[in-house]
Amino acid sequence: MPILETLSLKKKNPGASTGTRWNTTRDNGEYHVVSPVDGTTLASVYLAAEDDYRRCKEAALEAFAHWRLTPPPKRGEIVRQIGDALRARKEPLGTLVSWEMGKSLQEGLGEVQEMIDICDFAVGLSRQLYGRTMASERPDHRLFEQYHPLGVTGIITAFNFPVAVWSWNAMIATVCGNSCIWKPSSKTPLTALAIQQVLAEIMHANRLPEGLFNLLIGPGDSIGELLLHDRDVPLVSITGSTEMGRRAAAIVAGRLGRTILELGGNNAIIVTPQANLRLAVPAIVFAAVGTAGQRCTTARRLILHEQIYDTVKEALLTAYRSLRIGSPLDETNHMGPLIDRAAVGAYQEVLRELEQQGGTVVCGGRVLTGPGYESGCYVEPVLAEANNAMAVVRRETFAPILYLIRYEGSVEAAIAQQNDVDQGLSSAIFTDNLQEAERFLAAVGSDCGIANVNIGTSGAEIGGAFGGEKDTGGGRESGSDAWKSYMRRQTNTVNYGSSLPLAQGIVFNL
Repeated sequence: MPILETLSLKKKNPGASTGTRWNTTRDNGEYHVVSPVDGTTLASVYLAAEDDYRRCKEAALEAFAHWRLTPPPKRGEIVRQIGDALRARKEPLGTLVSWEMGKSLQEGLGEVQEMIDICDFAVGLSRQLYGRTMASERPDHRLFEQYHPLGVTGIITAFNFPVAVWSWNAMIATVCGNSCIWKPSSKTPLTALAIQQVLAEIMHANRLPEGLFNLLIGPGDSIGELLLHDRDVPLVSITGSTEMGRRAAAIVAGRLGRTILELGGNNAIIVTPQANLRLAVPAIVFAAVGTAGQRCTTARRLILHEQIYDTVKEALLTAYRSLRIGSPLDETNHMGPLIDRAAVGAYQEVLRELEQQGGTVVCGGRVLTGPGYESGCYVEPVLAEANNAMAVVRRETFAPILYLIRYEGSVEAAIAQQNDVDQGLSSAIFTDNLQEAERFLAAVGSDCGIANVNIGTSGAEIGGAFGGEKDTGGGRESGSDAWKSYMRRQTNTVNYGSSLPLAQGIVFNL
């Protein structure tokens, strides 16, 4: 495939890199990357071994020792160069994301644009790593706080955003003075390898220390476990399922390390009788079927007031019947494939459970076959009638299945249903009623980390901190003050006087 050559990839690729050196391990297994677009094998990757991990970790520690001494604006200059390199490769990188992961070309290009945007954000941040000065209760004393580089940052990412989520973490960690070890999903290693090639060029051109950016492609039960247990890695950012995150957090907490957890979502959109349906319907459809339902912010529950339930249902049925499903490289299509056939099997099992629990599929539900669907990964998006108490509704399903749920009475009743699940990532309400909107955003409203009014649940901007509560993990990445998680906070007191007053008025005479 020409695009592989454009991005300096081969048919067979090493699975570990310190940024300037690639591993030579060939006997720890080989992963063949099969595209969900058409079922073809794109390339293969030799999986990293334990020795590769140790080499990367040692290189990361050495790089950190040098990088933390680099002034933050100079760190930002390196990130600026990374952003420019991504701009120059946006089209091939976005296309590779689509081939490997299956999301639409527009979304693939958008994912690369997110990387460019976070680079721009991090460049500005490199001159804004502010501490505070506080008033001291003691005369001739200065009380202040500052932030120092933390150490090696571990980054574990999922298949659905194979490169953007890495950049949210890595670019912020880099300007904060840390080195990084990245373990991407084994389902999408080629995009990670392509990014590592970009980083290698920047590192070589600027004579940066080996180990500033490290990549390890391998199973979670080997490479991932080493990263979680390693006391030399003070922070691990983890994107994945709640089950995986809960176990990983326990391991890292056991060594008193830090985690940033971005886990499952079971996101709801509330539509009240005061909603503008011309805004609501297209937003709902995109939130439900974008990335074939494989976003952590995908809309999975639609909570509709009984007065407008049938109207919205009919509008959605009309919209769903017009959706075009097919190759994500064809920009006339609305939805591409699921990531693999295992995901298709999970989709089918959920629909069986839904029927057993009393739910009803009102649209979609078939696995598509025939010309254009040879990979076996294409499915119809589903509209289903259900209630919030069903077990199948209360857990996250990574597929384009949207549950229609009724509510009666006030908006408080809808908010109660929205909040009555274990996850707390993204949420939205459609209403032109100011009181309803403000109630939704108030302390008694949505309990999610993201709460939107008159837009859908997905498509967060990088300028805001991204993350959620409850089983979503409580982590925050990307914008706002999320950078503080990647640094070591220190409170300082300076006595510039000639006496030694103690805090709280304590007297200690010798």
